[in-house]
Amino acid sequence: MRSDEELMAAYVGGSAVAFRELFERHAPSLLRSMKRDLRAQEEAGDLVQQCFLQLHRARLDFDPTQRLRPWLFTIALNLKREHFRRVKRRPETSLEGIHEPHEAERGALRFEAAQALARALDQVSKQQREVIELHWFDELSFHEIAEVVGATLSAVKVRAHRGYAKIREILADLELGPGLSIPVVPDPEAPRNSELLADVEGKTP
Repeated sequence: MRSDEELMAAYVGGSAVAFRELFERHAPSLLRSMKRDLRAQEEAGDLVQQCFLQLHRARLDFDPTQRLRPWLFTIALNLKREHFRRVKRRPETSLEGIHEPHEAERGALRFEAAQALARALDQVSKQQREVIELHWFDELSFHEIAEVVGATLSAVKVRAHRGYAKIREILADLELGPGLSIPVVPDPEAPRNSELLADVEGKTP
């Protein structure tokens, strides 16, 4: 199977088949990502189409030494942001759009737990929510997410750590059962804080 980057190179070279394969490979995950925040499925579908239209228009600008998926999700995220600025509406997590990434867990997530998770996502900050959705539901790596949101790797990990911690706090009193496991991201600031504390203690008489 050809990689995304090989398909993109073929598409830039004029292969319509390569474009179709890219669409079939990534459109489903992009649609799930859009549907989490958009109330109407038609709106989500329109934004996915716009995403691939922009990919087509910017195909000659794609750097073949970089990975395609972060670039594609960057286009999608910018389109989603522009949509909400245009309609002046804050994203609201849709229960239909919540997607458990791990196959073994998918059938076990209870309806009430999914509702609670949707409400919890609505209570974290916008930046934390974007990182969590890209990491947990879209299964992007932190390196890829940093490219998508235009932040440093450290900043992305901090947002993930704090966002997941907030969600666990919100859901602490709810019996979720075995179907939902919230990712645990170590605090990237912990080593620095320990070093600062050691430095302060070392200077304390």
